[in-house]
Amino acid sequence: MVAVFVILAYLIGSIPTAVWIGKAFYNIDVREFGSGNAGATNTFRVLGQKAGIPVLIIDILKGALAVSLAFLSPYVFESDQFVNLQLALGIAALVGHIFPVFAGFRGGKGVATILGIVMCILPLSCCVSLLVFLIVLFSSRMVSLSSMIGGVAFPFVLYFIFGNTNPILTTFSIVVAVLLIVTHRKNIVRIFNKQESKIKFLTKKVSA
Repeated sequence: MVAVFVILAYLIGSIPTAVWIGKAFYNIDVREFGSGNAGATNTFRVLGQKAGIPVLIIDILKGALAVSLAFLSPYVFESDQFVNLQLALGIAALVGHIFPVFAGFRGGKGVATILGIVMCILPLSCCVSLLVFLIVLFSSRMVSLSSMIGGVAFPFVLYFIFGNTNPILTTFSIVVAVLLIVTHRKNIVRIFNKQESKIKFLTKKVSA
């Protein structure tokens, strides 16, 4: 049964929201423009808010829905088995988003999906990490940098602020941080070269 849930979580994560919305309503594959990623940020950049907002919301919900499959299991809520299943489902959904079977295994970086996953499993730690993300975003105007710093802050927030001692949760938080760094490696190069895109607040599109 666990294997079935994990496969379902992967398939949920594999829903290529940005690709499908771009092709259905704009006849555009967002992966061919901007950063080349099938995520919310690149959708905002290429297609604007009308497409970017739905993609952002659905990608967050993908993570939340995948993790929520744990409620269909026989495990007791908040037991170790329940939490471990949630983590497995979250990772499966994240892998699905980054390597979606429905879009030739070319997906996004998983930031919005990670947000949906963590909001369901560790809501308080998620809120603090999200605050870090927002502080960096408003100071740097770079979504990529904000995502990486917010992700790297996550395991520290979990351990130092909320006193987590669960080794599996610790491992999960570190995996999330590492994945965000790995999937943003091209952004890191652009940041060092001072070529990274910056958002313009209160406008419809992200600057190129």
